[in-house]
Amino acid sequence: MRNLLLWAQIAVSALLVVAILLQQKGVGLGSAFGGSGQIYRSKRGLEKSLFIGTIILTALFVVIALLNLIIK
Repeated sequence: MRNLLLWAQIAVSALLVVAILLQQKGVGLGSAFGGSGQIYRSKRGLEKSLFIGTIILTALFVVIALLNLIIK
């Protein structure tokens, strides 16, 4: 059971890294000097699904980590 949880945690963490990297906006070096020039907009479509999926993966990762601690 513990090995299954460890493998599940590795898989979820890999998916979480991919989901976070896909959300990164293409900001250039200009934002490092204060020139962001971005306006607020709401998430729609795939961007919103990816955002919600990231939240779910994060919650799943935390639950699996806690289960690993409890089963130990």
